[in-house]
Amino acid sequence: MIITRTPFRISFCGGGSDLPSFYEQHGGCVLSTSINKYMYIAIHPYFDPRKTVLKYSQTEIVDALHQIKHTIMHQVLNELNVEGIEITCTADIPAGTGLGSSSTFTVGLLHTLYCYKGKYISKPDLAARACIVEIEKLGNPIGKQDQYAAALGGLNFIKFHANGKVTYEPLMLKRDVQKQLKNNLCAFYLGTTRSANEILKEQNQNMSSDAKFQNLVKMCRLAETMKESLLNGDLDAFGGILHESWQLKRELASGITNPEIDDLYEKAIKAGATGGKLLGAGGGGFLLFYCPEEKQAQLSSSLGLRPLPFSFDYDGTSVIYIGEKYWDN
Repeated sequence: MIITRTPFRISFCGGGSDLPSFYEQHGGCVLSTSINKYMYIAIHPYFDPRKTVLKYSQTEIVDALHQIKHTIMHQVLNELNVEGIEITCTADIPAGTGLGSSSTFTVGLLHTLYCYKGKYISKPDLAARACIVEIEKLGNPIGKQDQYAAALGGLNFIKFHANGKVTYEPLMLKRDVQKQLKNNLCAFYLGTTRSANEILKEQNQNMSSDAKFQNLVKMCRLAETMKESLLNGDLDAFGGILHESWQLKRELASGITNPEIDDLYEKAIKAGATGGKLLGAGGGGFLLFYCPEEKQAQLSSSLGLRPLPFSFDYDGTSVIYIGEKYWDN
């Protein structure tokens, strides 16, 4: 048996600029970090080598790879021609909550299967191949940030170039800055999940609007400013940048926010948060806030939402177990 662990992510600034409708014209950038909430994928040879068993939110038992219904598993298993196995997937966070679950799953599945086949692949290459699977092969209207955040791990400034190339800069913060950043971040679950595809599809279409395009241009500048403020240890600016970026992002597509989310955001600001945002494409999932520790109890009380305790992840996608029987086979 082989087990991999791949982290979810939170994106601070620049989300949406990783869509080709934007970066092919302007170039995009995102500041994000992986967190210690994970997708776990286990694989081992199945007792009956003529069958393939897949266990996720459903269970599939198929005689041939072309019968697989799960779109990502269908694409990847057929592409890598791996059968006669059992794959089990579990996660700390449900899908559709704005933490990049689909791409986290794709990165983790690719990593698991390459390990099973005894082939090494670097973390940037895993991210790039996950992008090919989701965007080029399956035609999902998504960007590239989630795949790189899940594969690389850590706090990164990721750039999306007009020619399709992706580069990244790990941010090495001073220990006290890193600790303060973590301690001042709070996430709360809205109790709802959603598919990001429709929102992202509309956002792609809206890039023909100059006003919305310029919003993303401003968000990229804010991401650059946020990066510099972190490297300089200026956390006083962080919340304000987060707030300004959210005001721009919420105008990019109609489904990003709603009156309930807006009301919760206003309550959070009145309770002491200096900035925040809805994680992911919008519409549901988790609200993230930057709030001084001494005001977090008041923040939590005013929102009445379930908090999500988290720390930063620095490993990215990793193999956490290889059983002896695998090598014996």
